[in-house]
Amino acid sequence: MANIKPFNSVRPRADVASKVAALPYDVYNREEALEEVLKEPLSFLKVDRAETQFAKDSNPYDAKVYEKARDILQSMIKDGLLIKEGQNCYYVYELTMDGRSQTGLVGCAAIEDYLTNTIKKHEKTREEKEIDRIKHVDVCNAQTGPIFLAYRSQKLINEVVDRLKKETSLYDFVASDGVRHAVWKIDNLSDIEAISRGFERVESIYIADGHHRTASAVKVGLKRREENPGYTGEEEFNFFLSVLFPHDQLMILDYNRVVKDLNGLNNEEFLSELAKAFVVEEMGREPYKPVEKATFGMYLDGVWYKLKAKDELRSDDPVEGLDVAILQNHLLTSILNIKDVRTDKRIDFVGGIRGLKELEKRANSDMCLAFAMYPTTINELFEVSDADKLMPPKSTWFEPKLRSGLFIHELQ
Repeated sequence: MANIKPFNSVRPRADVASKVAALPYDVYNREEALEEVLKEPLSFLKVDRAETQFAKDSNPYDAKVYEKARDILQSMIKDGLLIKEGQNCYYVYELTMDGRSQTGLVGCAAIEDYLTNTIKKHEKTREEKEIDRIKHVDVCNAQTGPIFLAYRSQKLINEVVDRLKKETSLYDFVASDGVRHAVWKIDNLSDIEAISRGFERVESIYIADGHHRTASAVKVGLKRREENPGYTGEEEFNFFLSVLFPHDQLMILDYNRVVKDLNGLNNEEFLSELAKAFVVEEMGREPYKPVEKATFGMYLDGVWYKLKAKDELRSDDPVEGLDVAILQNHLLTSILNIKDVRTDKRIDFVGGIRGLKELEKRANSDMCLAFAMYPTTINELFEVSDADKLMPPKSTWFEPKLRSGLFIHELQ
């Protein structure tokens, strides 16, 4: 049973929502973030990445940066760019990219559900990445970026969402990247109660994207509990901002790999080693995108190949059976000696949104080899999480990205 509650949001005025809404803080490097803020002064990125307000050589993790983020947020509220809803609501959030839409429900998830594994994880988190967002949330006294969650579709919730989408929207705009964002407010008590009941029927919720932000929000909540020993569990710091999508709305894109060298092998030797574990078929110069599980596209010296894993490489284990695990275990590690993709500088990752031509570009410039992956499915993500296991790094790429700044959850 999941506890997802409505909340009293801080959100942009409708006339400035398209300018305030920003891509997540972690899709930009520092230079890109500064460029974005200079291009759009109202961008919420100046809250999420407040180091853009300081000299380029300043420490992005200095206490003054988090204080600046808080001050900008409060200034946006004071100036009326951001308004307080004044009542607890859910919101319907629809994103449309390339003619395909996915619709989620905006609410606040309970940190208790994370602690008891009702909200399930599939990635490890790194403490240094958590610390930044812990400080940001704690000093701002607000969660500014929603967590991307998924759950098995519930008819009761779907009926409310589908009906409300026929009404007048709160926001409806197309962002600079071509993604359309539409939002509807749910403030009717009977609808709020129906959605709450629907989530009570949901046994498990899954983190699709945002493991570090989730862990950070939970740790801030636990810190606030220590500071308030008489807490009841209903305080806002016991919950974190989320957008929850039914599984049948989501599509995971491929998360592709590029490699710098062949580990001392020449092309002939490398292809010979490959043939021990994969059926290798030369496809020519036209890009090859895999169309079924356990197959891979490979680009080497201007030529595309189709790799098909031999039967003995396949596994019923929810992790070992993933395509990313097959490639890692039987090619990247065993042939190319790339053992830890988190730290090895010989490998990099390219989101499927960038296309196969980007793989060719990288392999023809700073790398020499590229792999096009068949996407991990949402059911595979669920199976790994249900087994209390972890996916290999860079297993999933979700598009379109949720925008920050459309909903802000104050902690008190």
